[in-house]
This record gives sequence, C-alpha cells and structure tokens, in this order.
Amino acid sequence: MKKPVIIAITVSVLVVIFAFFFITLGNDPSKLPSTREGKQVPEFSASKLVEPGHIAEIITNEDIKGPALLNVWATWCPTCRDEHATLNVLKDQGVKIYGVNYKDDPEKAYEWLEELGNPYLFNFLDMSGAVGIELGVYGAPETYFIDQNNVIHYRHVGAILPEIWDTQLKAIYEEIMQTGDPS
Repeated sequence: MKKPVIIAITVSVLVVIFAFFFITLGNDPSKLPSTREGKQVPEFSASKLVEPGHIAEIITNEDIKGPALLNVWATWCPTCRDEHATLNVLKDQGVKIYGVNYKDDPEKAYEWLEELGNPYLFNFLDMSGAVGIELGVYGAPETYFIDQNNVIHYRHVGAILPEIWDTQLKAIYEEIMQTGDPS
C-alpha cells in the first residue's frame, strides 16, 4: 500500500515542477515589470568612461538629454555584443543613445568600444551597480526609452536586434520623439 502512495506523491511533485518550468520558460523576459516607468531617470553621479590614463569628468542624471535610449551594457555580456552592431546603426540613423557600463572593467570597456565602435553620446561607469539598482536592472543588456523630460516610458530587456527594433521598438521610440509619450 505504501508504494502506490509514494509513486503518486512523486508523480504529483514532478507535475508541479514541470508546470512551473513550462509556465516560467514561456514568459517573455522583455516584459518584466519596471518600477521606473513613468518616473524620471534616477539621480546619480558617476565617472564618465574615458581613455585609460585620462581624468574622467563626473556625469549626473542631468547630463542625459532625452528623448533618447539609455542602454545598460558590459563587456562580460555576450548578448550586449550581439546588439552592439544594431546600436551603431541606430546611432547612424540619428537615435540618441547613452550608455551605462554596468559592473565592468573600465579599461576593457574602453577597448571594446574602440574595437566595435561607439554608438553612445557618452558612457558612465556603474561599477558598483548602484545606478542599476535604482533603475531596476535585472541584467545586461537593458534599454530604457526616455522622453525630453527624462521620464522613462519603456524598458526593453535583452538585445535590441534589427527585427526587434523594426517590429516593436522603433514605433515606441518614434512616438516618444513626437509626443513624449508612447501610450
């Protein structure tokens, strides 16, 4: 009698685990909630990413002038490398992009931009992750769409690739450019 009960319990537990993973894996990670939507870019003061050996100026949230994208990236992030070519194209199309170099080595970050191109108006260093915490960053890459008042209207989690930009994100950016609000 004990053996059927143990089998039933084991099967039940496996079904629950399977259901959890099935539901979780089906979620779109780019739709993670953001506590910053509708709020201004958080206040911060950080060093600007500069060539090694040079003195970095201090950047604050007031130096970011929207409408623009605020892109969180790092050299240790393979998905950031995947999206980098797209960001260079967007820059060439006139999209303003600011970079948040997240928990990274500044020398590696500078060399990476020298090698792959620099799509950013400027980058600032978030070596401790403090700005990331204020933004609600889950991981790199993440991109925040901000209006002319530096209010965050949308957050994209994951790489911005050409097909994602063309089918989803371009319309959001253009609406922010025209009206300041994508809704």
